Formats: sequence, structure tokens, C-alpha cells
Amino acid sequence: MNGKYKGSCLCGEITFAVDGFSEQAANCYCTMCRKFHGASFGTLVGVKGLQWLTGELLLKHFVADNGTIRTFCRECGASLGFRIKGTVMREIELAIATFDENIPVKIDAQIYTNYKTNWSQLHSGLPVFGEKRGVQHPENMFTGSPKT
Repeated sequence: MNGKYKGSCLCGEITFAVDGFSEQAANCYCTMCRKFHGASFGTLVGVKGLQWLTGELLLKHFVADNGTIRTFCRECGASLGFRIKGTVMREIELAIATFDENIPVKIDAQIYTNYKTNWSQLHSGLPVFGEKRGVQHPENMFTGSPKT
């Protein structure tokens, strides 16, 4: 599979490959991403040419009250991806940490920072959006004086 980037869930039962990535990737501090990933933020990236290599039948989906869909492994519970309401599976954004090798992706923003926890620190030098992209952080565009 020349030119493909491979990834998997924690138990390895679900494996996938992609041809490439979207140009935008952000750390998301919304409550749902934090809880889904069990971390201070979740980092997801849109992908091109997704192929489920093994374990597609093990994919489980959780639909939140707002209609967003989170996908995980029903065996190990690993967080795999996110879709907005009304999108199909090929439009999934995959959790960047599920890739098994280095990938050519650069995090370019921090989103939904209005919901970050008090114990989490923003990364300096990255644009900050209190909500989705395009809605600037109330204090500044970059993390010089982050809101806590």
C-alpha cells in the first residue's frame, strides 16, 4: 500500500488506511471531545480515501443530543472518529492519535476553547477560537493571555 497511512484502534482489531489528509487539523476543547478522548482536548483530521482494512463490523457509533456522531471500537472502546450531523461515514474526521506512523499533518488551530478545563493549557503560537473556526477567542487571536 504505497503512499497510504495506516492506523488502528487500541486492541488492533480495527485497522484502516488513508490516502491523505485535509489541510486543517485542530485541537478541540469542547466537552464532548474531552470526554470522548479522555483528555484535555481531542485532535481530529479529515481524511481522503479512507479504507477499513479489518474490523469494520466492530465500529460502534454514539449519536449525541446535538446530532454529532462519535465512532469507536466496540471491543476496546478506542475513540476513532467524529462526524457532524447529516454526514456519511466517508466524511469522518479521524482521531489523529490512532495513526500508527508519522503523518504529514500540522495542527493549525485550537477550537472551542471557551470549554477548556482550568487545568489544561493552550499551546502558544496557535490561533485560538472560543467556538468553531472563524469565531475569535474573546481575549486575543493567539495564546498570549489565555482564558482559564
